[in-house]
Amino acid sequence: MKILLALAATAAMLTGSIAVSQPANTAKPTILLVHGAFADSSSWNGVIAILEKDGYTVRAVANPLRSVKSDAQYLADIVKATAGPVVLVGHSYGGFVISGAGAANVKALVYVGAFAPDVGETAIGLSGKFPGSTLGPAIAPPVVLAGGDKDLYIQKAKFHEQFAADVSAKEAVAMQAGQRPVTEAALNEAAGEPAWKSIPSWFIYGDRDKNIPPQALGYMAERAKSKQTEVVRGASHVVMVSNPKPVAAMIERAAAAAGSAEST
Repeated sequence: MKILLALAATAAMLTGSIAVSQPANTAKPTILLVHGAFADSSSWNGVIAILEKDGYTVRAVANPLRSVKSDAQYLADIVKATAGPVVLVGHSYGGFVISGAGAANVKALVYVGAFAPDVGETAIGLSGKFPGSTLGPAIAPPVVLAGGDKDLYIQKAKFHEQFAADVSAKEAVAMQAGQRPVTEAALNEAAGEPAWKSIPSWFIYGDRDKNIPPQALGYMAERAKSKQTEVVRGASHVVMVSNPKPVAAMIERAAAAAGSAEST
C-alpha cells in the first residue's frame, strides 16, 4: 500500500510539472464581425461557419448604424468586455466603426469591402473620391426621423444589382427585406484618429463593388500599409456573402499574425 501511495504521489508531481510547462496562452483570438449599412449580422453567416469549424470564437456584432462616434463606442465596449486578443473585421461602413474602436486587446483589423478612413474623412466623401459608385441613385426616399435625421435604404428594385449582384435572386430578396438602414448623418460624419495607424490591417474586396469604387478600396488599403490585400474577381459589395472562403481565409491569416504577436 505504501508503495502504491508513493507511486501515486510521484505521478501527481510529474503531471503537475508537465502542466506548468505548457504555454501560458494558446487560445486563438476572438473574431468580432461588424456589418455595414444596408446589411445585418446574417451577412456573415458563411464566414462564421468556416471560422467556427476552424476553432475560432466568433461574434457578429449588431451595428447600430446611428453615428460613427456612437457606433464605434458601442463596439469598443464589446471589445473591452472580451477576454484575450481580438481581431476586428468590418464591412463597408463597418470599416469606420472598427477604425474608431481601437483598444489595447485589438491585435488586427480586417477590412472587407470596407472604408478605412483617415481623420476628417466621411463615407460620402470617400465613395465619391474615385469614379464608379452608383449608390446615390439607388437610395430610396428617406425615412424622416423624429429628431430630424433620416434613415436611408436601398430601393427594392435596385438592391440586387446595386448591392449584391453576384448572389442568387432568391438570396438577394431576403437580404433586401432584412436590410438595416443607416442614418444620413452617419454617412456624413467625419472620422477621428483611425486604429489602422497603429494596428496591423488586412484588406479584401471585390472588383465589381458598386457601392465603394474598387479604386477607392485599393487606395485605402495602400494608405493603411495593408499586410495583405486580395481583390476577388467578379465579387460585388457583399464579397463575404458571395465568397465566404477567401474572406474567412484572410481573417484567419490576420488572426494567426495576431496570435503570433501576442505570444512573443
